[in-house]
Amino acid sequence: MSLQPKSAYRFEDYLAVEREAVDAKHEYVAGHVYAMTGASYHHNLITLNLASELRAALKSSPCVVLTADMRIRVEAADASTYPDVVALCDEPAFHDERRDVLTNPILLIEVLSPSTEGYDRGGKFALYRALPSLRQYILVAQDRYSVDVFTRRDDNRWVLTAYSDPDDLIRFDAIACAVPMAEIYARVRFDADQGES
Repeated sequence: MSLQPKSAYRFEDYLAVEREAVDAKHEYVAGHVYAMTGASYHHNLITLNLASELRAALKSSPCVVLTADMRIRVEAADASTYPDVVALCDEPAFHDERRDVLTNPILLIEVLSPSTEGYDRGGKFALYRALPSLRQYILVAQDRYSVDVFTRRDDNRWVLTAYSDPDDLIRFDAIACAVPMAEIYARVRFDADQGES
């Protein structure tokens, strides 16, 4: 995914247009709208692997897992994004009665692309930290074994746990489960040329 800014809008104007869009998705940050491009094969494979593993682990839990089409609203940052994977354990809270803009995720996952890695680690993480419900933010590389888990502590500090061994067990404490690194990267081959998204 690469970000292409368009002109300034109010959130409600953006949302009205976005809800009518058929073949494109856009993220919104403080009046600016950014077109999202398609994702690579490995990006999609990792996203599906993660969502499938988490769903299976949470079958007897009140938590649910959603994928890339669930919009997240960060009111305090005047932003709306489409994370790759979303989890929540409480009753879902929505921006309005349409129930297509979630406001209370407990866990967000982004699969990194070369074009957006810096933003996902910096600016987007800053936006997400403004979500009071968020307990964990996870970044997953698509070109190597690498999962960074940022966990919010009770004192509101964020602590990083970095995983890079194919035999690691990735802990998702916010939703009380763990997934083997090997399952996150199942069927992913780390080639020299994997494409950009």
